[in-house]
Amino acid sequence: MTISNKPQTVFLRRLFFLVSLVIALTALGLFLLDFTLYGIAAVGVFALWFLFFQVADYQFIEFNDANDRIVLRYYKAVRFGKTSFNSIEFPQQILHNAHFENSFFGKMSDLTLIVKTRRGMAEYPSVSLTALPREERKRLKERFLQIMGV
Repeated sequence: MTISNKPQTVFLRRLFFLVSLVIALTALGLFLLDFTLYGIAAVGVFALWFLFFQVADYQFIEFNDANDRIVLRYYKAVRFGKTSFNSIEFPQQILHNAHFENSFFGKMSDLTLIVKTRRGMAEYPSVSLTALPREERKRLKERFLQIMGV
């Protein structure tokens, strides 16, 4: 089974940069027209806009469980600078738990994978599933439960 949210993250990325450009041009125009107070307010609006996307933590997700291996690729969808690509890959047999944590009335969701190793349990860093549609999150959760045999 393969789950990917590429169309959603492309849309969110374009929306973020387009609205950011409009806010920046508006602020610049206000400063050039000597409406300094309104220009400062526009900069504040941009700061809130940027803060919203950082708190929401939209991430590109690609999940694949073919060949008895779990592969989860992810990276932050909205980011200034270089994008850091991350990947989690391990055999399905060592999966111990998949912890789904919902917050903000179920709008934001994080996934934490826990695997069995020779030295004990290991926990991977949390992956944000916020940009993944609710139906896809449900399918992903059901698949992890099926893999764990619950």
